[in-house]
Amino acid sequence: MEPLKHECGVAMVRLLKPLSYYKEKYGTWHYGLNKLYLLMEKQHNRGQEAAGAGCIKMHSPAGSEYVYRERALGSGAISEIFSSINHQIEHARLGDHSAEWVEEEAPFIGEIYMGHLRYSTTGRSGMSYVHPFLRRNNWCSRSLMLCGNFNMTNVESIFSEVVAKGQHPRIFSDTVIILEQLGYSLDKENSRLHQEFTLQGLDGIERARAIEDNLDIPSILRSTAPSWDGGYVICGAVGSGDIWTLRDPHGIRPAFYYTDDEIVVVASERPVIQTVMDVAIDDVHELAPGAAVIVAKSGNVSVEQVLPTASDARCSFERIYFSRGSDADIYRERKALGCQLAAPVTEALGGDLRHAVFSFIPNTAEVAFIGMCEGLESELDHRRTEAILSAQKRDELTPAVLEEIMSDKLRVEKVAIKDIKLRTFIAEGATRTDLATHVYDVTYGLIEPGVDSLVVIDDSIVRGTTLRQSILRMLDRLSPRQIVVVSSSPQVRYPDCYGIDMSRMGEFCAFRAAVALLKESGRTHVLDDVYHRCLEQESMSDTEIINCVKDIYAPFSDEEISAQIARMLTPDGTRAEVKIIYQTLDGLHRAVPSSPGDWYFSGDYPTPGGTRLVNRAFVNYYEGHPDRR
Repeated sequence: MEPLKHECGVAMVRLLKPLSYYKEKYGTWHYGLNKLYLLMEKQHNRGQEAAGAGCIKMHSPAGSEYVYRERALGSGAISEIFSSINHQIEHARLGDHSAEWVEEEAPFIGEIYMGHLRYSTTGRSGMSYVHPFLRRNNWCSRSLMLCGNFNMTNVESIFSEVVAKGQHPRIFSDTVIILEQLGYSLDKENSRLHQEFTLQGLDGIERARAIEDNLDIPSILRSTAPSWDGGYVICGAVGSGDIWTLRDPHGIRPAFYYTDDEIVVVASERPVIQTVMDVAIDDVHELAPGAAVIVAKSGNVSVEQVLPTASDARCSFERIYFSRGSDADIYRERKALGCQLAAPVTEALGGDLRHAVFSFIPNTAEVAFIGMCEGLESELDHRRTEAILSAQKRDELTPAVLEEIMSDKLRVEKVAIKDIKLRTFIAEGATRTDLATHVYDVTYGLIEPGVDSLVVIDDSIVRGTTLRQSILRMLDRLSPRQIVVVSSSPQVRYPDCYGIDMSRMGEFCAFRAAVALLKESGRTHVLDDVYHRCLEQESMSDTEIINCVKDIYAPFSDEEISAQIARMLTPDGTRAEVKIIYQTLDGLHRAVPSSPGDWYFSGDYPTPGGTRLVNRAFVNYYEGHPDRR
């Protein structure tokens, strides 16, 4: 009901044949560019703040540009970027030139493409932070283009390491710092090969080409990546033609790739590649944690294990919320999440399914809703079977009795429809809150006032602001006896630090509920104790630190916190009884076994940097710094 901001999305395309091959086979010089556009557009859900695209031409002559880049801000950035690119191509009038000229000179017609969709999770915005980033050099083998879906938790230490080597990063951001780190290693690799080939008697162009043909990309990555703490998928391209995509050793952020004899494609989501390349699910491969898919200048494709695989922490929120539901596995998992909620929903209704109406808000919860309904239908099937057997035993199974038994059906309705025309940004304060109540239209006549319960499922209830200000007020207009709000994800209790916009403790309704319960029960000393322990943790080593914030939740059961959340979020004047049901951690892991990363819910961070940041987030909350991580 309250959209979370997404983490970034990446796209890479490497054409393995001469450009004229694609013109002859597909009838256009734009084949690679078109694939990039589709990969980005199909991932638009992952980043609405900005976007960028880059291109490298591998056969430009000296004196001609070989690295192109376009970036734009705003939700329409993709259209703006490709409109500009197409304008440049049209201005070049490709049809007036030879194929050789197009391959060497035409803007944005190249062998390598890189795309990025951005959402800032650090509060930094503006064109200076939009990927891809460039490190330009007159030597093609020293030029570097970089983009990624990541957030590093140890930026300060990486920055200090870079500065200690004598570098001077222009901006304090993890992207710039990683660019400089990798650029430094790329320079060292160039120097090593320069010396090696000089000793072999090579000079000039011949030596430069030998360097370009022999860059050791795995070695470059292994010299830098071990210092990174965070979740990441980092894409890089060297100006002379080598490219790579590297995934973090815990597999926190997702990455998939496809390759054939014509093309290599990388994206953040599997169904995007399936759709764009029109290939089967088994043709698209998940990039293993700690591994990099690398395409050499020669076109040789390899997958290298750059970093040792660490504990599996594939992000469960990707499966619950962020990734496209058209992925076959994600679709099944979201249905399973909903199905597992059937039993607690039935319990919350006191077993009375006949006097209940079931719906979902928002549309992203529809698949979980289908699963919940299937679970509830199974319960009704069980009841029907028991009733038939009981009637048979009493020799009372008449057609009328059977018809009565079979008439017990689930009441599934479309209760709320979002009014996309309504905007509340022009109002402030109480007026804005009042207008927000009308963002959704309700369907009247579905509920028997004072008799029926209304059950609505959401994929996550994180902050609860929209629930309190809009949804519950709107649903209460229908006069149900009770409103049961169901979350297909568990209670979000801890901030994310790996690339999703959930970084401040005080924003989480589960945290606010736990604090309220501590205060109500006279245990505010727990908050003081946790604060002092968090401060002590800051001087401890990575092997010693623990998540002290867990102690805030420890005194209470999940049900107690859910009940407090319901009390907090119920608007004054609400006539219906409000209940909130969350998915359990066990339920999450049963439904989503492929992605055990659950730090948002459990507080078990896969890296030391995550644990440090959750303690720091509580210190900021306690000290009254809501704008800090």
